[in-house]
Amino acid sequence: MGKSISGQMVAVYLTGHGGLEALQYRDDVPVPEVSSDELLIKVAAAGINNTDINTRIGWYSKKVVDATDAGGTEGFDEVDDDDATWSGVPMAFPRIQGADCCGVVVAVGDSIDDRRIGERVIVRNMLRSYVGYRPFECWTLGSECDGAFAQYAKAPARETFRVDCDWSDAELASIPCAYSTAENMLHRAAVGAESVLITGASGGVGSAAVQLAKRRGAQVTALASAAKLDDLSALGADRVVDRNSELVTAVGRDSVDVVVDLVAGESWPSLLDVLKRGGRYVTAGAIGGPMVELDVRTLYLKDLTLIGCTFQDDVVFENLVGYIERGEIRPLVAKTFPLHDIDRAQEQFLAKKFTGKLVLIPPD
Repeated sequence: MGKSISGQMVAVYLTGHGGLEALQYRDDVPVPEVSSDELLIKVAAAGINNTDINTRIGWYSKKVVDATDAGGTEGFDEVDDDDATWSGVPMAFPRIQGADCCGVVVAVGDSIDDRRIGERVIVRNMLRSYVGYRPFECWTLGSECDGAFAQYAKAPARETFRVDCDWSDAELASIPCAYSTAENMLHRAAVGAESVLITGASGGVGSAAVQLAKRRGAQVTALASAAKLDDLSALGADRVVDRNSELVTAVGRDSVDVVVDLVAGESWPSLLDVLKRGGRYVTAGAIGGPMVELDVRTLYLKDLTLIGCTFQDDVVFENLVGYIERGEIRPLVAKTFPLHDIDRAQEQFLAKKFTGKLVLIPPD
């Protein structure tokens, strides 16, 4: 066992799959003990993501066919606990969630250089160390292992990255899950200087995708609610479209090289209609509902490529750290909340009346 800090800490326990009542704010949680190749991090800020909600309510279970917001507050009546996680392995409770960890290293395992103590860091949210770096396997911070909704968190040293920048803790905590998800989609779809349509563009992943696609030289069309279109223009979108518009009319049939989709749901077929022949569709979410109707003729007659994204190549997170340190991106933080207000923060997250990220701040 490596070095650590003894005692208890404040944390939020997820006690089971369910509604907001499944979250328990506690002040008697043991501080994590690090193994020889891990670091202990004093958490400064932790972003909120769809995966936090989806994991809590068991949305990943194949028994659930509704949109996230249908059970976001109260949970779902039927969830199969055996397949209600990213990995399909049953969740171990209680679990400390929180995929976004920003903080300062305060202790190191026996095999780690003490000079890492004091580093300001973020943690790769899709952890490969715990599965031996096997391809297409990972643990998600806050799902298969405890995460950042706490005063302290532990993580593998090799997947914890020092970041030198002048950002606030809340800004830096906005990066790990949302920006790596967005960058991974663009990486897997090999996005370059071409036309890209982004759905759910006002959310954490969507707004990240707008910035990251622009960084790659893309012409970006952002799809969101009418009230948020000005925000997306300010983020750099070349064109903004009301999500309630008839998409083919608003955007044009066969006009887009790449669709970056986070919504799915009933309007999904129109996303393939606006793709050019040979176009690529890439997704890492389905907040509008996971069940869609596919006309396979559209798929093969237009020579489309459909790409699903969860696993991330190592270079994805490493690139993000470089973008931050070179000043090539900057996240939009909509609001911060103290950790004990996690219920209120998740309610506002589900209401989707903001652009960017909501972030939790634990007590000192």
